Amino acid sequence: MVTLDDIRRPIADRIEEFEDFVRSSFVEKQGSMLADMVDYILSSRGKGLRPTLTMLSAAATSATGSFGKRTLLAAMLIEMIHTASLVHDDVIDESNLRRGKASVNARWQSRNAVIVGDYILARNMDIGLKSGQYDLLTHIIGNMAVLCEGEILQSDHAGKLDISKDDYFDIIYKKTASLFASCASSGAISVGASRRTVENMHRFGEMVGMAFQIVDDILDYTPDNNTGKPAANDLQERKITLPLLETLERVSPQIKKEILAAVERAATDSSAVEFIRKQVEENDGVGAARVVLQRFLQRALSAVADLEDTPYRKAMIDLCTFVAERDR
Repeated sequence: MVTLDDIRRPIADRIEEFEDFVRSSFVEKQGSMLADMVDYILSSRGKGLRPTLTMLSAAATSATGSFGKRTLLAAMLIEMIHTASLVHDDVIDESNLRRGKASVNARWQSRNAVIVGDYILARNMDIGLKSGQYDLLTHIIGNMAVLCEGEILQSDHAGKLDISKDDYFDIIYKKTASLFASCASSGAISVGASRRTVENMHRFGEMVGMAFQIVDDILDYTPDNNTGKPAANDLQERKITLPLLETLERVSPQIKKEILAAVERAATDSSAVEFIRKQVEENDGVGAARVVLQRFLQRALSAVADLEDTPYRKAMIDLCTFVAERDR
């Protein structure tokens, strides 16, 4: 089984450098509430997949097989956009947990969580502008609008029972895959890769990101998941994701009607949640969703097929396996 350490191994000597770069950029005067909040957020960031992807892409597409501070800057800009978006997501979702720990809004109240999320975004943009790396900044910051569009789109569809697969894929592209695409493409831009290579890296990141979110949605139907979030969280928020969409295509009109009625009750009725999960299990909605995610991962592999055979390219291929196998 591929581990995150396996994927990071080719750039292991740069991970600590990246972490120091982030902390030195966002360090605050100790003892203040803002400093405590930022420190808590930085220490709770999770897997670091996005900066890892940025650095791997840079190394894999560099003429020298190495990268410098421009790549670290790109990785940080994207990681902190993602980090701030999670803080805001927890406020919107009224979630008290993030990766098994108290969310920022649970510890410091929603008002302060919104402000510190805004602070991180503002500080991030300030660092980017002062760096003078306007090509990277323009490429990356434009993605913030896409993330916001995805959040609004998801809110608009929440609780609606007529969501289509096209709607679903549009949402997960904007909320998740677009940022993965920015990671891989900005890594290539940071080392001066060709336009065609940048486009291929963008496609790689997009396909991995789509698969990543599909796995998240599959894990929501897994009682013993290790995500740090309660199982069936999406159902309780009346979100219809790919395993359920696949199930709805496989059941009779009567059962479909019963499932959709159960979705309407899922926020307050645990028996409705169990009914939905049983239907997904009996009709192999999860298996069908896994077939779809494998298609995205195959497209990701095609996007790196022309890269030179290096440990960095291998790590990107291993990332596809990691995404498919992950349980958190």
